Amino acid sequence: MIANIFKRFVDICAGLAGCAILFPLTLYVKFKYVRSGDRDSIFFTQDRIGKDGKKIRIYKYRSMIPNAEAVLEDLMSSNPSIREEYLTEKKIKNDPRITEVGKKLRKTSLDEFPQFINVLKGEMSFVGPRPYLFREKQDMGIYYDSIIKSKPGITGMWQANGRSDVSFKDRCKLDDYYYRNWTVGLDFIIIYKTVKSVIYGKGAL
Repeated sequence: MIANIFKRFVDICAGLAGCAILFPLTLYVKFKYVRSGDRDSIFFTQDRIGKDGKKIRIYKYRSMIPNAEAVLEDLMSSNPSIREEYLTEKKIKNDPRITEVGKKLRKTSLDEFPQFINVLKGEMSFVGPRPYLFREKQDMGIYYDSIIKSKPGITGMWQANGRSDVSFKDRCKLDDYYYRNWTVGLDFIIIYKTVKSVIYGKGAL
């Protein structure tokens, strides 16, 4: 299908451009972390659900403290409200694990930049559904089967329509809508709206 070939062409162009920026950006992020006294690795990798339910390992700049997963377990076990919030929305609004550098990375979405490596590898697309965690599969409910028919994207419907202000359930609905209504034109609308959201800082976590 011509539209799919064009989408991959756009992905390759975006991936090459993103990776070209990645080296100087990595030096900048490392400098900011070292300056803040944090000398741990600035990269974060995690297994996510890819197309057709296959496992992919995504790359990001670390925006949280190094032992974030262990701290999350402690927070949920000691604070029932945090546990309920995380289990419902898959995020914590005022997450104490996010570093000062990480807040700035998230606000500008720079933490997602290493995922251009995933795009070049063909594991992700520039635009697509959110790359969901395997532990979120059950909560995706009826939307799981349609969402996994598309490659996950660096940006997508939910990032262009509120970013972190969007609830987990609504994220799934938006990603389901994307699969069922995808066109090349929709991708360019999402890219435009994502850039606009980033510029104005709308919905940043």
